Amino acid sequence: MYWRRLLLIALCFACTWASAQIPTAVETELARAKVPQDAVALLVLDAHNASAAPRLSHRAGVPMQAASVMKLVTTYAALDLLGPAYTWATPVYVQGAVRAGVLIGNVYIQGQGDPKLVLERLWLLLRRVQGIGIARIQGDIVLDNRAFEAVASDPGAFDGEPLRPYNASADALLINYKSVLMTFTPDIPRHIAHVQFEPPLWGVKTQDTVALQTGSCGDYRAALKAALTDPARIRFTGAYPADCGEKVWPLAYVDPASYAPRAVQGLWRSMGGKLSGTVRYGQVPAALLAAPPALEVRSAPLAEIVRDINKYSNNVMAQQVFLTLGRDESGSVGSLAASRAVLQRWWQERIATNEPFTVDNGSGLSRQERISARALGQLLQSAYRSPLMPELMASLPISGVDGTLKRTKFSKPGSAHLKTGSLNEVTAIAGFVHGASGKRYVLVALANHPNAHAARAAFDALVSWTTQDSEDH
Repeated sequence: MYWRRLLLIALCFACTWASAQIPTAVETELARAKVPQDAVALLVLDAHNASAAPRLSHRAGVPMQAASVMKLVTTYAALDLLGPAYTWATPVYVQGAVRAGVLIGNVYIQGQGDPKLVLERLWLLLRRVQGIGIARIQGDIVLDNRAFEAVASDPGAFDGEPLRPYNASADALLINYKSVLMTFTPDIPRHIAHVQFEPPLWGVKTQDTVALQTGSCGDYRAALKAALTDPARIRFTGAYPADCGEKVWPLAYVDPASYAPRAVQGLWRSMGGKLSGTVRYGQVPAALLAAPPALEVRSAPLAEIVRDINKYSNNVMAQQVFLTLGRDESGSVGSLAASRAVLQRWWQERIATNEPFTVDNGSGLSRQERISARALGQLLQSAYRSPLMPELMASLPISGVDGTLKRTKFSKPGSAHLKTGSLNEVTAIAGFVHGASGKRYVLVALANHPNAHAARAAFDALVSWTTQDSEDH
């Protein structure tokens, strides 16, 4: 019995010691990237067995910036609290009488946080307004976005890129991510490229064509020399490289506060709708709210929304879901403070750990958010044991297959489902890795360092090492 106890102690010590060792291939890549080991946190756990010793644990308890990996917290909490079939409604109220296709009154569109009210769905909403007999509005179209508190933000403050769509701010009536899609199609015989803008923004002058130029595609956006700072005009003073073929350039509109009114009015008129008044922000009258809406459109289910968020790291959609957590809890106005409280309470009840973390807006696009590798590992182990595991795992990019991992080259395509994260001086991955033995692991890797972007190769090596669990390391 004495010798058996000694053997067990020795084995436990060996397991603990082994779990602290960074694999040689990972050490080599970190050294090549000039990222010190005290700037990273690494964790590899058995996904199913929460009581098993970590296969690897390095600085796992240190709170760090995790960038978009924080979306795992938001999306798993949302799936658990709201349910994968949860949908957002966008109701439409009609005030006044309709006579011979003319509404003598106003149409009210009430945003309730739909994360994916894209152009096609806005078109459907307006088409349904026409379908109830309204061809002309002798009044206004009023947009009510009071379901979320106004989140003050400077879209260029975070990274100096105010016209990048990922910097759009959350909005209860978030239309098309407040972005314009510009499609360039070369017409070589005429030496021009046709330019199409979606949606058509009311009151914004655009140009239908731009000159073609010879040469390789390269940085076609720079070649176009776009003038984008005037809210009333989008123009190009350069040319479009013919070798590019057709390209689509998504662009955040320079004046986001006026985007929704311009988009609704532009699309309504492009559909043949008439409007005597204007499109403006306002509040649905209480008398209208007392009765059912004239119509409503509903979003895709949360499980589908979560896939868009995690596969393509959509920040503003993540913020919409985050704000919904607070609004769904209170039944009134969604706020960052309310959502933070809901998430902290859920963490204590569902994850049942005292591992600290700091959440700001739920997207990871923040310098205030912090979480440890161990906390993320516990979250992912909880998710793996949950009935919601298929929905969460299906939302994660698949290595070498799709999303933000489409171009990765791990040891075997499809060997990992991982959420990625990247900010200036931050690189992160977290998710599930499939071992050669058939076991499934939780993997978390975080780097906070000026050279963090160069740590990706080390994280790739860690994923490959994790898959090779049938070999003797």
